[in-house]
Amino acid sequence: MSRNDVLRAGRPRAGRILKPLLAGFIAIAVVSPLLVMVLQSLQTDSGGWTLENLRFAVTDSQVFQWLLNSVIVSVASTILVLVIHSMAGYALARLRFRGRDVAFLGVAATMFVSLPVLLVPLFIIVREFGMLNSYIGIILPTLFGGFATILMRQFFLTVPRELEEAARLDGCGHVRTFLQIFLPVARPAFVSVAVINFLASWNLFMWPLTITTDSSLWVVQVGITSFQTQYQGSWGYMMAVTFLSALPTLVVFFILQRYIVASLKTSGIK
Repeated sequence: MSRNDVLRAGRPRAGRILKPLLAGFIAIAVVSPLLVMVLQSLQTDSGGWTLENLRFAVTDSQVFQWLLNSVIVSVASTILVLVIHSMAGYALARLRFRGRDVAFLGVAATMFVSLPVLLVPLFIIVREFGMLNSYIGIILPTLFGGFATILMRQFFLTVPRELEEAARLDGCGHVRTFLQIFLPVARPAFVSVAVINFLASWNLFMWPLTITTDSSLWVVQVGITSFQTQYQGSWGYMMAVTFLSALPTLVVFFILQRYIVASLKTSGIK
C-alpha cells in the first residue's frame, strides 16, 4: 500500500474521532453557563450549599408575577403570529397576484430594521391609542416581522402542487385548501415558528421597559433587571431568580426541539 493510500485511509478514522470531540466541546461550552447558574443558585456567599436562595426567589420576590406576565405575552403573541403569518406565508407561496414579489421583498426587508430604530415611532403610536401599561401594548409590536412569514412561505413551497390541484378538482377554494390541505402538513413549520417566537417574546426587554411603568406588568426580563439592581452583589439570590425565569423556556425547547430540526430540514431557501 502506498503512502497516499495510507493517508486516505487515515482521514475517515481521524474524522470519526475529531467530530465527536468537537461536538462535545461545543456542548460543554453551551451548557456550562447553565450549570454555573444552577450551582450558584444553590450556594451561599461563603461557598456553602443551601436552598435558601430558591426559597427566597419563590416566596419573597415577584418572580411568579413576572413569569405570569411573560407567559401571557409570549402565548398570546405566539398564537397571533401563527394565525397571521401562516396566512401571509400561504398567500406569498401559492397565490398569484400582481406585486407578490414586491410584497415578499418588503416583508423580507423588515428583518433588517432593528427595534431601536422603530422604538420612538412605536411608542408614539401606542401612546396615541392609549395602550401604555397594557398587555396589548406589549404584544402588538411583536406581531410584525418578516421571519415567521418567510419561514412559513418556504415550507408551503415544499408542498406538492398535486395536492393543491386535487383540492381544486374537489371544489375547494383557497380558504378550504389552506385549512384542509396545507395546515395539516405544516406542523413542523408551525412548531418551529411557535418555539422561536415564544423564546423571542419571552426575552423581550427594551420594548416592555419603554411602555410599562406599572411593576405589576413587568415581564421577566424587566423584573430581573430591577431585582439585580436591588440585590446587587447577592449572587445566590440573583442566580436563583434567573434560574426560575429561564426554566419555562428550557422546558419548551427540550420538548419541541425535534420539530425545529424537522422544520429546518424541509424549509430551505428556494
